[in-house]
Amino acid sequence: MNIYTKGGDRGTTSLIRSKNVPKSDDRISLVGTIDELTSHIGLVKSMEDDGDTVRMLEKIQSTLITVMAGVADPYNREYKITDDKTELLEEEIDRMEGLFDRPKEFILPGGCRLSAEIDVARTVARRAERALSAVSVKFGADNGTKKYMNRLADYLYVLARYTDFTGGSSEMEAKENQDVSEAVVQQVLNRMGVKEKITLSQAKRLIEEIEKEAMRRGKNAVIAVCGPDGNPIAVHVMDGAFLVSFNVAVKKAYTAVAVKMSTQELSALAQPGGTFYGLDKLEGGNIIIFGGGVPIKLGDTIIGGLGVSGGTGEEDHSLAAYGLSVLPEIL
Repeated sequence: MNIYTKGGDRGTTSLIRSKNVPKSDDRISLVGTIDELTSHIGLVKSMEDDGDTVRMLEKIQSTLITVMAGVADPYNREYKITDDKTELLEEEIDRMEGLFDRPKEFILPGGCRLSAEIDVARTVARRAERALSAVSVKFGADNGTKKYMNRLADYLYVLARYTDFTGGSSEMEAKENQDVSEAVVQQVLNRMGVKEKITLSQAKRLIEEIEKEAMRRGKNAVIAVCGPDGNPIAVHVMDGAFLVSFNVAVKKAYTAVAVKMSTQELSALAQPGGTFYGLDKLEGGNIIIFGGGVPIKLGDTIIGGLGVSGGTGEEDHSLAAYGLSVLPEIL
């Protein structure tokens, strides 16, 4: 069966006991508003971490579905809202108010994301209550439903304030503290001349200097620079370089960052019986254990990796070492 029936193409729909009702009818508007409210509560539920509150919200959603059915079929007693459902809301309101001092002054919503979403649901609940009042005047309405909708908005208001109390202030304070901490750390690093990672412009200058030296030595190399996370920042292929040297240079730079030492040093430790024996056999194949890769440091901080490939391990390491020698002029 298709989701579309085409029954409402002319602007009408049906209730249980009424056919061809205009979609502008107050009852249809009320059902739509309650449906909107149920969806907003679903959003709140998806953001809520407290299991008891989630279960309470699910009970409210189920009750609202019954309310919608009661609007569509007002003579069905199964769709009447009993006082115990309203009393449950009142119990939850009283419980939450006993846990904190609810602000008595006018509240500006937005103490935290979750409470703001709850406040949106609250305003939709009030709109649904007003729409129910309009329906009651014209068509009559269940008194239990009217009480429940009134109390539901109160419940959502207190839940939003309680959420601000338990999570909103601490969330905002934590964010502010994090911002302050990061700012202080960055300021100290800047004063010390320490950067988090080598920049693209610095990487290009470093590559340019190494290329000049490689040309002087008659070597055709691939030169790669990565960040401290191992991700490439810049890769340069000299004319005449081996095709395979591209991947090797990138992996050398990555390896130097990953093991925090030159690949030449790693080569000695990766021999049989060494600390890193078999490291190059790991799944993924990103580790290189012959010379040409070196970590780029400022002080004790690794800000990137340099990989050179095109000659022997010793020749590549020599070019990489040259790159480190000119690094102070670049950084």
